Amino acid sequence: MTSLQQVALVVGASRGIGRQIAIDLAKNNYQAQEITSLGYTATAIPVDTRDYSSIQSLVEKTLKHYKHLDVLIYNSGAIWWASVENTPMKRFQLMQKVNAEGLYGCVQACLPWFADNGWQGRIVVVCPPIYERFFRGKTGYAMGKVGMSVMVKGLAMDFKRERKTGMAAIESAATAETTARDSSEAKDLRKPTIFSDAILAMLNAPTSTVNGLLELDEDFLRKYLGVEDFSKYSVIEGATPRRMMPRRFPDLRVDEHDDEGKKVDSAQLRKGKL
Repeated sequence: MTSLQQVALVVGASRGIGRQIAIDLAKNNYQAQEITSLGYTATAIPVDTRDYSSIQSLVEKTLKHYKHLDVLIYNSGAIWWASVENTPMKRFQLMQKVNAEGLYGCVQACLPWFADNGWQGRIVVVCPPIYERFFRGKTGYAMGKVGMSVMVKGLAMDFKRERKTGMAAIESAATAETTARDSSEAKDLRKPTIFSDAILAMLNAPTSTVNGLLELDEDFLRKYLGVEDFSKYSVIEGATPRRMMPRRFPDLRVDEHDDEGKKVDSAQLRKGKL
């Protein structure tokens, strides 16, 4: 993806990792959000990801201004880590709306614009690889976040089976953390630039490499860019943050992965009845 002035829509770019992504995209010749004050081209547009009409308005305003779309990055999220017993229904519903439903709405609203762009683009989602330990002590939260991971995998399959080879759906989980609950945790913090560096690398990688990928920022930089020294990302100089994620993740494929049996398309079936 090397054309001049590509347009990136970063949902959840007002602070933290999302803001760093927007800043570094702008530094690399993308038109993005939240970084006008640094001298780059940007437009900040408020959105409520719980409301599909608000999402549609966001996308319409973005396209009205920039005329096309190359990248969608979904970083918006709601968090509540507690047992099922201690996760109130309202809190659970909020997480599903912001996390899984918000992502689905943004993808739905953006797909027609990717079509207008000749199906050339990237969709990057901030969500975790799928593994059982992740569910522990935060089931309600995990339900939405895993749903986002399923969205990435399923969308990647759509692109492949529909031969939209210029598109890629990518999931990346961050090892970057910018705040600590107490000072003793500061040594384990990483700057958000590790995540934005990984995102930029994913955007520049061939679609055949990254479509459907579920990868940590650190692991992607190590595997695909050969990065070995991560010291520049440590918040505390000289510290070596411990790895909080598993070193290996389960393989979600089965032997019959490519056999989908009888192909069913509810949209086509419904069209045939009208």
